[in-house]
Amino acid sequence: MTSHRPYLLRALYEWIADNGMTPHLLVDATRAGVQVPQHAVQEGRIVLNVAQRAVTQLEMGNELIRFSARFGGVSQAVAVPVEAVLAIYSRETGQGMALPDDSPVPDAVPEEHEGDSGEAGVEAGIDAVPGDAGEPVATPPLSAVPGAQSPDGDDDGPPSTPRRTGHLRIVK
Repeated sequence: MTSHRPYLLRALYEWIADNGMTPHLLVDATRAGVQVPQHAVQEGRIVLNVAQRAVTQLEMGNELIRFSARFGGVSQAVAVPVEAVLAIYSRETGQGMALPDDSPVPDAVPEEHEGDSGEAGVEAGIDAVPGDAGEPVATPPLSAVPGAQSPDGDDDGPPSTPRRTGHLRIVK
């Protein structure tokens, strides 16, 4: 299958821009193929403002994001491989998405563990443990978080106040 990352990036970019906010990309500047001004890189990462008013000739392809932008008053070409983008978010609210790793996921359940309904064991809540000769193990059930609001609006805990501003925090 093709990578879902470029599709998520384009969709979130459009959503952020349609809502009148400023889309920013968090990029791992240490990845191969990243062409950004090195003076703007901090701790191996760079935040790029990709709003329509800040860049020219923006191309968000399936493999590469290209545009021209001004850094310190000097126009420079920027090229970022899609796999080097760590997140896309709105500067104003912090809303966006940290993109998941796009590495291939090995088939966790052999075909002989498929049920009669055609559902694979993973979908039925069974995972194969690597090195365990394919023996299925039940995954732990999900449970409610104490103090969290239920989907029907009932609140089991103290009322929480909504966050006024969002932010991204990098966890290493």
